[in-house]
Amino acid sequence: VGFPRRDTEKIKLALEHTQSILWVEHKKSQKPVAFARATGDGVFNAIIWDVVVDPSFQGIGLGKAVMERLVEELLEKGICNISLYSEPRVLGFYRPLGFVADPDGIRGMVYSRKQKKNK
Repeated sequence: VGFPRRDTEKIKLALEHTQSILWVEHKKSQKPVAFARATGDGVFNAIIWDVVVDPSFQGIGLGKAVMERLVEELLEKGICNISLYSEPRVLGFYRPLGFVADPDGIRGMVYSRKQKKNK
């Protein structure tokens, strides 16, 4: 789906540290075709990462179903501060699911380690 290639061992470690994982498996091939995961403190806050739907299965509601179930699972745990990272081109997908940019004027920030230029 356009994500950069990641080291398999690092993916395994990330999944081991993930509190909530949800996927849809294609019955015939037994391979996952939709996936999302959330990390957080397990009490107040969660961040949704890596929402992915296999391109050949896009457009049939799997992404929406995975997101709705993941959010429901987090809310059932009492977690009500749910954030996500998204590419700008798919922001419209998340809005009908209840996600908004900058609620209450809160501005998210991301640490960016930039290379120093050699002089």
